[in-house]
Amino acid sequence: MSTTNDPNGLDPNLGVVSVVVVNYKGADDTITCLDGLRDLEWPAHKLEIVVVENNSGDGSAERIRSAHPDVTMLELTRNTGFAGGCNAGAAAARGEFVAFLNNDARPDAQWLTTAVEELQAHRDIGCVASKVLTWDGDAIDFVDAALSFYGHGFKLHVGAPNDPQFDVAHDVLFASGAAMVVPKRVFESAGGFDERYFMFFEDVDFGWRLWMLGWRVHYVPTSLVFHRHHASMSRYANWREHYLLERNALFTIYKNYDDSNMARLLAASMALSVRRGVVLGGVDAHAIDIERGVTGEGEDHLSVHKQTVASLFAIDALVENMASLDHTRRELQARRTRTDHEILRMFRLPMHPNIAQPEFTSGFDAVVKAFDVERAFAPRRKVLVVTGDSLTPRMAGPAIRAWQISLALCREHDVQLLSTVNCELNHPDFVTGIVDPARMAEAEAWADIIVFQGYIMHEYPVVAASNKIIVVDIYDPFHLEQLEQARDLGEEDRRNTVLSSVLVLNQQLTRGDYFLCASDKQRDFWLGQMSAVGRINPANYDDSPSLEKLITLAPFGVSDEVPRKTRPAIKGVVPGIGLDDEVILWGGGIYNWFDPLTLIRAVDKLRARRPNVRLFFLGVQHPNPNVPEMRMVVDARRLATDLGVNGTHVFFNESWVAYDDRQNYLLEADLGVSTHYDHVETAFSFRTRILDYLWVGLPIVTTGGDSFADIIASRPLGLTVQAEDVDALEHALFTLLDDHELRARCTANSVAVADNLRWSKVLEPLVQFCREPRRAADLLESVPLPGTGPKRPSWADRGGIGQDLRIVKTLVTEGGATLVLRKAAGRVKRMLGAR
Repeated sequence: MSTTNDPNGLDPNLGVVSVVVVNYKGADDTITCLDGLRDLEWPAHKLEIVVVENNSGDGSAERIRSAHPDVTMLELTRNTGFAGGCNAGAAAARGEFVAFLNNDARPDAQWLTTAVEELQAHRDIGCVASKVLTWDGDAIDFVDAALSFYGHGFKLHVGAPNDPQFDVAHDVLFASGAAMVVPKRVFESAGGFDERYFMFFEDVDFGWRLWMLGWRVHYVPTSLVFHRHHASMSRYANWREHYLLERNALFTIYKNYDDSNMARLLAASMALSVRRGVVLGGVDAHAIDIERGVTGEGEDHLSVHKQTVASLFAIDALVENMASLDHTRRELQARRTRTDHEILRMFRLPMHPNIAQPEFTSGFDAVVKAFDVERAFAPRRKVLVVTGDSLTPRMAGPAIRAWQISLALCREHDVQLLSTVNCELNHPDFVTGIVDPARMAEAEAWADIIVFQGYIMHEYPVVAASNKIIVVDIYDPFHLEQLEQARDLGEEDRRNTVLSSVLVLNQQLTRGDYFLCASDKQRDFWLGQMSAVGRINPANYDDSPSLEKLITLAPFGVSDEVPRKTRPAIKGVVPGIGLDDEVILWGGGIYNWFDPLTLIRAVDKLRARRPNVRLFFLGVQHPNPNVPEMRMVVDARRLATDLGVNGTHVFFNESWVAYDDRQNYLLEADLGVSTHYDHVETAFSFRTRILDYLWVGLPIVTTGGDSFADIIASRPLGLTVQAEDVDALEHALFTLLDDHELRARCTANSVAVADNLRWSKVLEPLVQFCREPRRAADLLESVPLPGTGPKRPSWADRGGIGQDLRIVKTLVTEGGATLVLRKAAGRVKRMLGAR
């Protein structure tokens, strides 16, 4: 795209759409197409029309230019086919967007408007697939896409009556080459259409490539065109088309399958290409088989139908182009951002034999079985993710993690994400909602796999009694948090609250098939607790001596997206914090197991040396209404007020920052800080706020003792200090604010560490598990897989009502009926809060 000399620094080509129309011996169609472009409801100064004249040699260029002198005419010296013509037009285009329109098509007035709106609203869409109807608008030409494993693309519902059911936007594997709109930068980055194809399946290949490189192809039904369909091939014999289809399909699968699938599926596809040619040509494949008898020994030639030869020549073309195709494949695979597991679900018809003759389908079935083709196309499973936290724009750690788990799994599976508290979020790729007992029963019946956090199994007996595959996310050892959080309840209630939490966790540890934890130290801790409930046993050991198939690391992650500032958030916005002030950010909530008091005292001391230092607490009011205000919040406000720094050097954000807005606060900070006391919760915690600091490259000051402290000190990512040491903390804050070289080094190191903690990487063990879910080895008899027979009636020993009875018995023994009633009331309140 051309640069600009605009004094305002704006590119005049922003918002411009360049429509590329390729002509080859079709001047009448092309002129009709260009007439239709005149009727677009699109600003004339934002429209460029590029006609590529593909060396028709019949005076087409002069006729088109005479009818439409305002278009840009690009005359090629040879016929480069649809792919080459489109690429030439895109290269000459000046627009921000390139729209490809067949010359035998005409656009609806809103064709471009709705397509560009979609591209501007969703930056992850790399191509808008237009809705294509027949010329009279009565029937479907393109509304959805499918692909076979052997590379032949299909347009679904072709010929069906136009109906409102086809007016729902959705993702597709590829757009029809008849009409699509692509940001020019995306088209160029993806390499455009493959000119080796000449014509046919270049749109299939381009769409597959976009998905591989991280983009989406999105069908937008209001972006509408009308098409005569294949007017360009009506003058040629069927076997010419057959050759191009077979050849280009092989090109496509060779380039685009990943290494785990390509060799096996290419071999199967080549075998089927030959069989398809033999069947379509109607030839006797045993004509030269000596077992059938010896005749014609004096004849060196055999009459074979061109349909048969087309398949043979297609395979030879693959060999002829292998060197260049291999070069392309290596480049593409190196840039891959999506796995085959994510993309192949878009194929829709991977096992569809495209001809129905019995002699072909029998061979097709044999090839599919022999090459284990179906292994590449694992079924989409139904995954239920449940959190006890609020799914709102202002999310805390558990909800963020559940959201990211859903994002990771929805690429390959059908996902429902449910909250027991509140849900205000939705996503186009998975279902979200709030759950009550009735909906939980429905969701459990629907699911193949259940992933949950917190108290879900205890609060919903249907989960405890489920025979589905259960994944327990125990990244947050909440029974250790209760040691501190319940301190204000009095000794008896505190003891019973902690005991109840332990029993709830034991129920999960007893029933789960697979467990996720946050660190090696946590894993050791959980293995000890799992041993206490009998899960470290010969069955699980023999299944996996490392026990990796039972419990694995899946820490909290860092966003895969690069943080971008979209608005000012702290400096010059919060009263008392100027544009030049130095901001120390406390990037999360204030809980009883943290130590903001030592930090406030350190900042009070630091202001003597750095008068413009400002400490900003990012969140005070937790987004989950069931989380009460912590005693530590009250103590922190009181201390800041007593020291005279509340509102001058220490600031409390009384609400909670929206998840998608947090980067604006992080990017304005100079340091990130996390301080805590020296207790057992610290040893096994995984401070999620530290990950946000890494995400934006923020130098860190933290108390030692948790999972991140050694990493922060050794890399270095910042500085660590002993717990409750005001002087050491003040000195560390001063050092990082004052030493710009050290801060720059910490920032660079943080970005490098963050790259290994991207959500896409840390959740890979869960993604792999859901591809091949399995019952834990020691639960195979007591909790059989769905459909394998009745469960042994041992549910009372493992959860649900039986677990409740054990907890009640313990609470009666420890605290009497009053404590039981208080606990029951708390559980009912949590469950009613989900309604």
